[in-house]
Amino acid sequence: MNKDFKDVRILDNFYQSSSFIPMPLTLVGTLNCDGSKTSFGAYSLVFPYYVAGKDFYAMILECRNSSNTAKSLLKYGKCTINFMPYSKKNFTEHVNMGFPGDTPEEKVKNLMRFTPVDSLSKEENPNELYPKILDEALQVFECTWVRELDNAQDDKVEEEYNGPYHNFNGITSRFGAHFILKIDHILLKEKYYNSIVQGVTKSNFCPLPTNWGYRDSKNFWCSDYKKAEYVGIPDREVDISSIRYAADRLQTDVKFSDDALKMLVKVPRPFLKLVLNGCVKWALENNCKLITEEEMKIINDKRSSEKKK
Repeated sequence: MNKDFKDVRILDNFYQSSSFIPMPLTLVGTLNCDGSKTSFGAYSLVFPYYVAGKDFYAMILECRNSSNTAKSLLKYGKCTINFMPYSKKNFTEHVNMGFPGDTPEEKVKNLMRFTPVDSLSKEENPNELYPKILDEALQVFECTWVRELDNAQDDKVEEEYNGPYHNFNGITSRFGAHFILKIDHILLKEKYYNSIVQGVTKSNFCPLPTNWGYRDSKNFWCSDYKKAEYVGIPDREVDISSIRYAADRLQTDVKFSDDALKMLVKVPRPFLKLVLNGCVKWALENNCKLITEEEMKIINDKRSSEKKK
């Protein structure tokens, strides 16, 4: 091993006590005990969970099971994940919102710099209860807790949790909780929505900061966004014989012509099976047994129109 490396002791909260992990800067909104108001807590242990191949997309949130956020999710099952812009004043407010022990009412009262507004879910279902979103956020995920995963549907608010514990959803330890959150809506400010739809550039890339957590037993650390750099995907064409090999191994009666497979030569190898399965799905939905160049054009047009939506 290179002598420049030192073996660090792995401690609780290793992501900040024993290492450096880049994390998002978010404020998670949940309803208070009677559902009348939204309080916001600071969280960075919020990451993608289901990203493809499922009936829905999901995030995972890790938190203390005694937190206001955990209690609200156990009761109402709804939250908003607000990705906040960086400034020293914003970050100071963010840290204040993360102070443990404050009641939801105190958190609402201390919400100084940010403006809660109704969510898209609330506009769609005005008679239902939903936590608010923050108007200053650059990006917001509206989410619903998937209670049934890991058989966590019977978890409820307790003074103390003594087990048994779940593995990955609900109450997972004496002090901890994990919540698998189905993404109901992803909301982006218009400039960054346009960058997703029309193409990302250096000037329109969403300027999200990086949080580094609580360190030195005295400070929270965060770094501002700097302009993103990019490197293009290598322009390597895959030989059609390897594409034919991958297509023939699919468990389906749908076949591909050589002309159709030639249109996939620039698909990166890690995504080839995913793309082929997407073509097969379209073929089965349209009662097609042979995908030719003509069908591939239709499939590509369908993808383009869905991206625009």
